[in-house]
Amino acid sequence: MKQIIIAIDGHSSSGKSTMAKDLAKEIGYIYIDTGAMYRAVTLYALQHGFFAGDKVDEDALRHALPDIHISFQLNKQTGRPDTYLNGTNVEREIRGMEVSDKVSSVAALPFIRRAMVAQQQEMGKAKGIVMDGRDIGTTVFPDAELKLFITASPEVRARRRLDELKAKGETATYEEVLENVKKRDYLDSTREESPLRKADDAVVLDNSDMTISEQKAWLLEVVRQRLQEVQ
Repeated sequence: MKQIIIAIDGHSSSGKSTMAKDLAKEIGYIYIDTGAMYRAVTLYALQHGFFAGDKVDEDALRHALPDIHISFQLNKQTGRPDTYLNGTNVEREIRGMEVSDKVSSVAALPFIRRAMVAQQQEMGKAKGIVMDGRDIGTTVFPDAELKLFITASPEVRARRRLDELKAKGETATYEEVLENVKKRDYLDSTREESPLRKADDAVVLDNSDMTISEQKAWLLEVVRQRLQEVQ
């Protein structure tokens, strides 16, 4: 069967990464979490003192870019890939509020986006991948055979994100998380380089009122139909 590229874009905390991971496992494709790549760069910047408040030292980050190596390794316990920064598993660290609060400003930097997009396009040359992010269907793979755009209300996304943080033992309030969600929506949608937007030919899913099983059934049907069309 012919393999394709499945590009999944959408708002933060819309559940697209969980959806993409499960889909890739279900159909035997490789999953690539582009958001984790930007989070890893942000973590590196935090670890090396490149931030002054919300502003990152662009010159320092540009100079350090050749020393930032991001890779993914399958976690045999979870069956999903973990993110590694310079050989260290940082999957937990990159999901915290400190990184979440600053990742959009790093991801907006043109030289960072160009570097990450080049890596992502290289990863997708052989097809048979599910890739999620903010600009996969518009910038990274504008010719992807299937494009999805996932969204939900900010309030629903904030509750989901808060539940994730609490499950990891992190402390945050609903108000803090909701503010972060809205801030990231604004920054992601208004940045100059590859802003978050729905591709014209993307299939939209608003999962505000859907269960995970309902999402999975919907997604598998959409994928099944598209795979039939491209054969």
